[in-house]
Amino acid sequence: MYWHHKIGSLINQPVGISLTNGQGTSGILCGVTNGQLHVIEYLYQAQFALKKYDFYMIQDINGFPPCQNQGRLY
Repeated sequence: MYWHHKIGSLINQPVGISLTNGQGTSGILCGVTNGQLHVIEYLYQAQFALKKYDFYMIQDINGFPPCQNQGRLY
C-alpha cells in the first residue's frame, strides 16, 4: 500500500482520505496508532469529532493542495 509512505509527512495537516467502500472523508490527520489513522473531522456549527479509521478501510490519503492566490474574495 503506497499510501503508508505518505503518513509521516501528513501528520497535523489537512488530508483527504479515500475509503475502500467508495466513500471519502477529510480532516486533520492527528496521528497513527495500532493500525488506525486518527482524523479530526468537522461535524457542524462548532463541533468536531476525532474518528479512527483502520488501515484496511483506506484506499489512499492525500494532503490538501495549497491555496492559489486569486486576489480578493467576495
